[in-house]
Amino acid sequence: QVQVVESGGGLVQAGESLRLSCTASGLSFVNYAMGWFRQAPGKEREGVSCISWSGGSRVYADAVKGRFTISRNNAKNTVYLQMDSLQPEDTAMYYCASCAFPQLRVANGPFSMGGQGTQVTVSS
Repeated sequence: QVQVVESGGGLVQAGESLRLSCTASGLSFVNYAMGWFRQAPGKEREGVSCISWSGGSRVYADAVKGRFTISRNNAKNTVYLQMDSLQPEDTAMYYCASCAFPQLRVANGPFSMGGQGTQVTVSS
C-alpha cells in the first residue's frame, strides 16, 4: 500500500523558516517527479514547486521563487521543501504528490493522492 506522509509544518512569524518533509512508503518514487502543493482556506490548490525524478531540475511558482528550495533524497524516498522568509500569504495546508514536471500540477499515478498534509501558519 502506497502511503505518503508530510511533516514539518508549524506556526512561525513572518521572516522565519520551516523545512517540510515528505516520505513515501510502499513504493519507491525514484522514477517520479514529485512536488509540493498548497491550499489555503477558500482558495484552490496551487502548485508550489516540483523536482524531476533525478533531482537535477526544479521549478517554482513565482510567489515562492527565491525563498523556497525543493530537494529530494531518493535513497530515503523523501522530498523536502526548505521555506525561508515566510510570509503570511504562505499560510496553507501543504501536500506532496507526484508532479507533471515541468508543469506545477499533480500527475496521475500511485503518488497522486498525497498524504494528510502539514499545516503552515505564518503570523505577521
